[in-house]
Amino acid sequence: MARQGAGAMLASGGLGFPPQNLARVVVWEWLNEHGRWRPYSAAVCHHIENVLKEDARGSVVLGQVDVQLAPYIIDLQSMHQFRQDTGTMRPVRRNFYDPSSAPGKGIVWEWENDNSSWTPYDMDICITIQNAYEKQHPWLDLSSLGFCYLIYFSSMSQMNRQTQRKRRLRRRMDLAYPLTMGSIPKSQSWPVGTSTGTPCSCPQCLLVNSTRAASNAILASQRRKLYPGAVRQSSTFAGAALWPAGTGTVAVAGGTAKGEGLRVPSGAFAPNQSVPGTAPLPGLNNLNRPGTQRGGGLSTRATVPPGVPALPVKNLNGTGPVHPALAGMTGILMCAAGLPVCLTRAPKPILHPPPISKSDIKPVPGVNGICRKTKKKHLKKSKAPEDVVRRYIQKVKNPPDEDCTICMERLVTSSGYEGVLSQRSIKPDLVGKLGKCGHMYHLLCLLAMYNNGNKDGSLQCPTCKAIYGEKTGTQPPGKMEFHLIPHSLPGYTDSKTIRIVYDIPTGIQGPEHPNPGKKFTARGFPRHCYLPDNEKGRKVLKLLIVAWDRRLIFTIGTSNTTGESDTVVWNEIHHKTEFGSNLTGHGYPDPNYLDNVLAELLAQGVSEATLKD
Repeated sequence: MARQGAGAMLASGGLGFPPQNLARVVVWEWLNEHGRWRPYSAAVCHHIENVLKEDARGSVVLGQVDVQLAPYIIDLQSMHQFRQDTGTMRPVRRNFYDPSSAPGKGIVWEWENDNSSWTPYDMDICITIQNAYEKQHPWLDLSSLGFCYLIYFSSMSQMNRQTQRKRRLRRRMDLAYPLTMGSIPKSQSWPVGTSTGTPCSCPQCLLVNSTRAASNAILASQRRKLYPGAVRQSSTFAGAALWPAGTGTVAVAGGTAKGEGLRVPSGAFAPNQSVPGTAPLPGLNNLNRPGTQRGGGLSTRATVPPGVPALPVKNLNGTGPVHPALAGMTGILMCAAGLPVCLTRAPKPILHPPPISKSDIKPVPGVNGICRKTKKKHLKKSKAPEDVVRRYIQKVKNPPDEDCTICMERLVTSSGYEGVLSQRSIKPDLVGKLGKCGHMYHLLCLLAMYNNGNKDGSLQCPTCKAIYGEKTGTQPPGKMEFHLIPHSLPGYTDSKTIRIVYDIPTGIQGPEHPNPGKKFTARGFPRHCYLPDNEKGRKVLKLLIVAWDRRLIFTIGTSNTTGESDTVVWNEIHHKTEFGSNLTGHGYPDPNYLDNVLAELLAQGVSEATLKD
């Protein structure tokens, strides 16, 4: 329906928080890699709140309420989300909103992504959209919130102001977020006191409970050894230390490692004595703070007190000596003991070189041109498929009594494709031997294999992968640029760098693709890749140009990273996409990369011999 009134321009400023004596809607959020707080669903937030009421220092197993979140656990003490299979940890927060706002009413605003599924907006944006919707504004400008989008309520669409691209959006009703009033229950020690119900027996809870029990046993043993005359107390501390002064690095997983990761206190205070001149440990109190105060708490937690020894659980990105899952679980256990934890932040990959002026970009010596373009494949009127097969084989009059590895029938019998292919010119019992490698197959089987491929006039032996003819691929149309930049790669400090830029737009799949006529996506383009400017690097570039012209660099398939189908993916020729680091394995230094990529190119039929032709 048409909506009356003027459009809405947002005034800058954050969301306010109601006084402590008013009811508040609670929304739990996690921080993504782009620095944005993403809300959990209402059902998950209700689950977290229920666990919080029972044990404000415990752990929340998210898989109990959402099977898609099965690997995740939230540690309420450290306010971090922990992924059990990878060890990844992300900050979480507990945010408050007015009960009359969108989360209090169970209203969710979502936009349609490229996979035709729906993604919820950040909570502050959702609330802003709902406010404008209720006031019957015809449109809404989100630029003051840092997003260059316009929302049109009449067409229920979102438009990018820069690209003019439009996406659908929708408003749906869901479970209302939990309502809270008053203070949060006080923290309880691990383990929680007398149970009022049957404990959960799912594998995740068994894991959490077993680690809790082990943690308490170890902590109790340490306290008895260090303070034999002390009165027994709770394992909830307010700055108390478990290790006396002078304690060095604590061994984990059988050894020590250099670098800092998790830090533990080393003061010599008695169990009942708090650290003089310091604030209580951030934890429970951090749950109830508005955004600005919570930020201060986070910075306090990140401050490492002087003299704190390093625990050798570094590099939660998996490059250290300890498995990242063990590192993350160690952090959770230490938080459970009331110990301040300082997690080493994973370094970010350096994907691109410093800014370069156009005058500094030069052609690559010994390489013609700076750009290659490919267009849609034009089907050539080549020879008949049986003529292509006959071109590369020699007939075998007396074949050996062994299997044809295509149809798995014996070579001395008829092909398994008899009756499937009706080729009058090829008898089903004819056997041929490939000229270079000597492997033998039924001619009818080779014909079936060729018809199921790219039909480009080439054959590839299914046993040894030897290529007969010129192999081409199914790479969509696009552009390849290459030039020299005045910066060096790690490990090649004496050389400049060759930069390759691939750009492929989205399009429609052709007859050679998995789903002809269906749209394919092209994520992450333009893609920047790097080679050292030396003799071998220039050779690799020349061969990559040949592979590009033969449409072998990319193909259309299913992404191993995202699982998305009908998208442009790499085609078994590895590229280096990190310029100044090697955190993902796609960067430098890598002394074997140039030799490895030459071998991959050779496997595609692109060799140095092609440069001499």
